[in-house]
Amino acid sequence: MDRADLDHEIPNGSRLYFGELAKTKREFESFAASVFVKYGFDEIVTPYFSYHQHLSVPNEQILKFQDKINHTISLRADSTVDVVRIILRRIKDKNLNKIFYIQPVFKYPSLEFYQIGAEMIGKRDLKLALEICSIVLDHFKINSTLQISNIEIPRIVCKLLNIEIEEFEKGNGTLFLGSDKKWLRELSRITSLSDLKNVKKNIPNELKDPLEKMEDLSCNSTHKNIKLAPLYYSKMRYYDSLFFRFLGENSIFCSGGDYEIDSLKSSGFAIMSDQVIQNLSKKD
Repeated sequence: MDRADLDHEIPNGSRLYFGELAKTKREFESFAASVFVKYGFDEIVTPYFSYHQHLSVPNEQILKFQDKINHTISLRADSTVDVVRIILRRIKDKNLNKIFYIQPVFKYPSLEFYQIGAEMIGKRDLKLALEICSIVLDHFKINSTLQISNIEIPRIVCKLLNIEIEEFEKGNGTLFLGSDKKWLRELSRITSLSDLKNVKKNIPNELKDPLEKMEDLSCNSTHKNIKLAPLYYSKMRYYDSLFFRFLGENSIFCSGGDYEIDSLKSSGFAIMSDQVIQNLSKKD
C-alpha cells in the first residue's frame, strides 16, 4: 500500500468511536464515574508517557522510545503502577487512597484500549471492587460470569511439584487433570463453592489458606453466576493473591486483583470499556 493510500486509514488495533457509539461510550463512562464518586473515589488523569511500564507489562508489548537525554519512555500500557507511584511519590497525599481513572492504554504494535479503572491504595477490598463492577454491568444489562482465582495457588503448586511457573503461563493448567496426584486432579476440577468445600480436606496444608480466601470472596459476592478457577494464572506481574474477571460472550468485561507496590498492599481493577460498548452495540 502506498503512503498516499494511508491518508484516511487508521492503524490496525486502534479505536474509532463516532455517532451512536461515541454517545454510548460517553454515557457509559459518565455513569461509571458517578458510581465511583458515590463510593468516595477521587479521579486522576495520568500522563500518556511513563518510565515504569516494564514493572507491569512484558517488554515485547511496550511501545517505547528515547527522550532527549536518552532515557527510555513508553506509552502507558497499564495504569496501576503509574497511579500508585504518582500518588505516593509526587502528590504525597495520604488521604488520596481511593482513586479512579478513565483513560486509554496502548500496546505494541498499535493496540489501543479504553479502560475505567480504580485503585484502593494501602487497603485490600476486592469485595468493594466486585460490588462496583456488578453495579456498572447490571445497569447496562451486561450478562457475565464472575471468575475468582488466587495467584498464590499456581505458585504453591509449582513449589510442591518442583516445576516452573511457565507451565501456567503457557496455559497448561489442564495438564494436571491427568496427574497421578489425587489432590491435584481434584483441584483442577474445582468450579464451584461445593467443589471447593469437598476438596479442602484432601489438599496439602499449604493450599488451604489461599483456597479459603477464594471461598470468602465468593461468599461475599452477590453476583448470580460465579465460577472458581484455582489453577488459572494471570500474567499481571504485580498480582500476589486474589484476582477476578467478569467474562461473557468471549470477552473480558472487568478484571482486577490484590497487589503490592512500594510495600503497600492494595487492590485495583479495570472495566474494559471497548468490550462493554461492543456488547451494547449488539443489543441495538
